[in-house]
Amino acid sequence: MRPIIFNGTGVKIADIAAIARKDAQVEVDPNVYDRLTRARALLDRAAASGQKIYGLNTGLGANLKTSVTTDISMFQQQLVRGRSVGVGPSLPRDLTRAVLAARLSMLSVGGSGTSPSVFDDLLALLNMKVHPVIPSVGSIGAGDLVLLASVAQTLIGEGRAEFQGQVYPSAQALEMAGLAPSRLGPKDGLSLLNASAVSVGQAALVAVDATSLMDFQRQAAALSFEALGGNPLILAPSIQRARPAGGQTEEAQILLALLEGSSLFDADPAIQDPLSLRCVAPIHGAFVNALNAATEAVEIELNAAADNPLVVLEENRVLSTGNFHTPALALAFEAIGVAIAQMALASAARFIQLTGAGRNGLPRYLTPMGGASAGFVPLQKTVTALIAQIRHKANPVVLDFLPVSEGVEDHATQTRLAVAKAAEIVDSWRYVVACELLAAAQAIDLKPGHICGRRSSQTYRFVREASSKLAEDRALGIDVSELADRLRGET
Repeated sequence: MRPIIFNGTGVKIADIAAIARKDAQVEVDPNVYDRLTRARALLDRAAASGQKIYGLNTGLGANLKTSVTTDISMFQQQLVRGRSVGVGPSLPRDLTRAVLAARLSMLSVGGSGTSPSVFDDLLALLNMKVHPVIPSVGSIGAGDLVLLASVAQTLIGEGRAEFQGQVYPSAQALEMAGLAPSRLGPKDGLSLLNASAVSVGQAALVAVDATSLMDFQRQAAALSFEALGGNPLILAPSIQRARPAGGQTEEAQILLALLEGSSLFDADPAIQDPLSLRCVAPIHGAFVNALNAATEAVEIELNAAADNPLVVLEENRVLSTGNFHTPALALAFEAIGVAIAQMALASAARFIQLTGAGRNGLPRYLTPMGGASAGFVPLQKTVTALIAQIRHKANPVVLDFLPVSEGVEDHATQTRLAVAKAAEIVDSWRYVVACELLAAAQAIDLKPGHICGRRSSQTYRFVREASSKLAEDRALGIDVSELADRLRGET
């Protein structure tokens, strides 16, 4: 795989996914080191002039008014240790790599003033696959510094790290990888901590996963059109032009392309189908709009200097900022959760239509046996449970915070939690899509005279590679799980 080049601009969510999940190597443009060197020199000059610089010669948070006048480098290690208070299960390997990649991408912009040597040490952790053990709980969205403290700990040879599948004390993991602990200079510890790299790294992976799964949701909806004998005229371009809501026109075009060649176009359709079919284009369009906004928000963060304080090279000064605060990112992922809930509810409604008492000539419960056969109807409970999970997680969390640090930090965004629950929503949504695909494929099998479109026929074959036609009652939960795994494998 080609290396990913960090040059302080243009990093995409797909780049973070490649680094996180395919172990793509990261290379750094020489211009980055020029910016790092100049920013470091400017920071040192500002400190030498007597300027008060947060986290360099002052304490943090409630200790803001406390001056740090002796052993400034040791203070950086002290602040790392003092903020290593995260708890909970550790982040998985791919997310940990996404966190490291996100922080490196941000640092490449050159606004942190971090030492080039510490930047290189962080780069070496990623490329040598030494993964700090990062707890999952501790961020309230005013930066992820409590969680990122574990990254800084590993860099200085403290805490724990995973290497080659085993967890070791960080010093041992570094030695096994041929690396040495970092020596933190003034502000280096804060530069590693004071950012939203955990939130941003996971947000990149969520956006990639949601983008991939959306393709399968479209295919599931198209296959349900085929199975339920839906009226494809609802997707006509003239209808979309009459009310061109965000994404609606494009989504209708995509669904029409999926259905091209279907015998639906020659049938005598119902005047009005259920809303989960009839309104699928605007429902999908609303989600795609939300996903595009979330992707933009993530990529802004990946290519931004979100540090406090910020080294402003073009103005030759060091300024305190609020750039670590990420309300736009938090709101974007709250919107993602609600938009997925809308779309998953429509998918579930189509599933209920397919598996109920019979519609458009389909046998009850999609069973060819009839009689007391349960067919697909018990799976309605599973779909309902999945929808309940999605709806619960879609409730907003961005307003849930308390003032901390003696009132200095009296606002928070809960970005980390907003992104994490969006990831859980995507996981539940994947199972809903799998259920719709299975039911639609079964319905197609029970409509021998129907001809699917070329691309919806491909979707049908994809489903049947994972699950055979239901001829008699069996444990369909296994089929759902196997198909959901296939949907995950495509991301």
